[in-house]
Amino acid sequence: MYEDADDPYLWLEESDSPAVVRWVTGRNAETLAAFAGEGFVRAKDAIREVLDSKDRIPYPGWRGDGLYYNFWQDAAHPRGLWRRTTLEQYRRDEPAWDVLLDVDALSAAEKENWVWGGATVLEPGYDRCLVNLSRGGADAMAVREFDLRGRAFVEGGFTLPEAKSDVDWIDADHIYVATDFGSGTLTTSGYPRVVKRWRRGTPLSEAELVYEGQVDDIAVSAGHDPTPGHERDFVGRTLDFYRSELYLRRPTGDLVKIDVPDDAGCDIHRDWLLILLRSPWTVGGVTHPAGVLLAAPFGAYLDGRRDVSVLFQPDDRTSLGSYMWTRNHLLIATMADVRTHLHLLTPSASGWRRQPLSGAGELDDAWIVDTDPDNDDSYLIASAGFLRPETLGLGTVGGRVEVLKRAPAFFDPDGMQVRQYFVASADGTRVPYFVVGGSATAPTLLTGYGGFEISQTPYYDGVMGRGWLARGGTYAVANIRGGGEFGPAWHQAALRDKRIKAFEDFAAVAADLVTRGITTPAQLGIEGASNGGLLMGVMLTRYPTLFGAVVATVPLLDMRRYTKLLAGASWTAEYGDPDDEADWAYLRKYSPYHNVRPDRSYPPVLFVTSTRDDRVHPGHARKMTALLRAQGHDVFYYENVEGGHSAAADNEQAAILSALTLEYLWRELHGVASPAPHD
Repeated sequence: MYEDADDPYLWLEESDSPAVVRWVTGRNAETLAAFAGEGFVRAKDAIREVLDSKDRIPYPGWRGDGLYYNFWQDAAHPRGLWRRTTLEQYRRDEPAWDVLLDVDALSAAEKENWVWGGATVLEPGYDRCLVNLSRGGADAMAVREFDLRGRAFVEGGFTLPEAKSDVDWIDADHIYVATDFGSGTLTTSGYPRVVKRWRRGTPLSEAELVYEGQVDDIAVSAGHDPTPGHERDFVGRTLDFYRSELYLRRPTGDLVKIDVPDDAGCDIHRDWLLILLRSPWTVGGVTHPAGVLLAAPFGAYLDGRRDVSVLFQPDDRTSLGSYMWTRNHLLIATMADVRTHLHLLTPSASGWRRQPLSGAGELDDAWIVDTDPDNDDSYLIASAGFLRPETLGLGTVGGRVEVLKRAPAFFDPDGMQVRQYFVASADGTRVPYFVVGGSATAPTLLTGYGGFEISQTPYYDGVMGRGWLARGGTYAVANIRGGGEFGPAWHQAALRDKRIKAFEDFAAVAADLVTRGITTPAQLGIEGASNGGLLMGVMLTRYPTLFGAVVATVPLLDMRRYTKLLAGASWTAEYGDPDDEADWAYLRKYSPYHNVRPDRSYPPVLFVTSTRDDRVHPGHARKMTALLRAQGHDVFYYENVEGGHSAAADNEQAAILSALTLEYLWRELHGVASPAPHD
């Protein structure tokens, strides 16, 4: 086990030194030489057709002006177009789009590899926006003011250099800005700890201080609520990944703390305060469990009254997935055994009325895409399943849902089925998972995540369909602890020193796939990204006999140094602090980088990452690859130079990475892969 002092591969944490560039270039060449053959080319072309298809649903977003905004990438526009249209046009098979910003043209003109990062539109007025652009897809963004009428950046407008900034409009001449203001203004996680009010036409150095957090916070921010009749300002302080504080900022600049548990989610809409609990809370003489959604009149709550209404109460199999306001109603999505149900909640003088909203079918997923809460009770609703392409509809509370778009099928589902199974984990906990494919024993790709209360729900994946299912493979998704499938308790069951539970769950699913005859260990491949990449690293080192091949994408692997790399310090609430001896005692037991052994046999593994990932450092994957190579294990590596944490900046890069992953797994699970090079 390596400690910092005797880690021979620390040099691979350097971002782009000549030695690192040579090492990365060499590994990439080896991997492409081994796997970028005819099968790879066919898979890449098929995947690129899916990603570039003009028949994909152009998912819209509403900004309050009645228009449908969309960001679109295809073969002709790899960097993408930000555009908008009317509802009348959007209903058509081929809408007439008003292109606001062509990112490809901008990149060419400025000789930069710009990647779209979204935009914040000024409300009301809708004539200006703050555009976010990153170099190569990193989390750090440059911010520029853009004129939506003139289709041009505003000369002398609000502009910020590349940083992990947070901005919001106050009015046409003022914005809130949290950014890197210089020495001492960032947290240890690399995010802003200072937020200011910036007036148009003045230098950033003269911006008025609004709030200053602590260096050990994750970040601070401020925002303006432009809702007519409810205009107000808020300041947020993120203490760790699950604890935060929210303040109402008075016109005088004074801050009034909204008195809710610091680990609760908090949302204010018009006259209502919503509180989503992550831990039990006693209020008004009643103790509410974790996972409950509460509502209270906002003004009365600020005045000290604690009259709350229960909008959602979880049970052992049911959790709250999401919620979204219309002007007068609340739409919520709940999950029962990872199956989505949609509900409409309406406040009245006598309490809250609840009724079902037409939603998902069996083993499908449905979600609210957007609402326009300042103006009306319309909503955009989408649904899909593993074998059913997406459908997008436009609904209005009290009215019917109009189907606006249907996505094409990218593979033939004939002979395929979706099944859901449950398996007992090592401690007896019942863990669900989905299986997609035929009924015969086949090469199987199993994926999972198990962290940060993120749920893995059914979805239609044309890339997986064409690149895996259509070739005769089976696909499986594990709903392990650490995720949000059954609410906060499901997440907290695998938090910090209990992380081993997530790993045991995934191993139990893998074993059950074999027990049921769905696959064999030699034909079982696994893939996961980010925290899911950590999961893959643990499976590799802890359960090597269960799998035939492993792929870990943008993975977290060195749990000794993760807090010292990029945004890693922000995740101590999830994993623990390796600088604390008690925490390191359990982290060390599973840290993949510290559990590689030269005398053990491991399944072949492919690590995929990005040079521009400024969230999970590429050094994790680099060092793990170097260590495995030095010990003579079967390992391949590929590092995309762009892409940020997504590892791909455009559809061509995404197609290459998907094709490489699927071709690697297909060949390994059929026993035809090339032997990996070793040091």
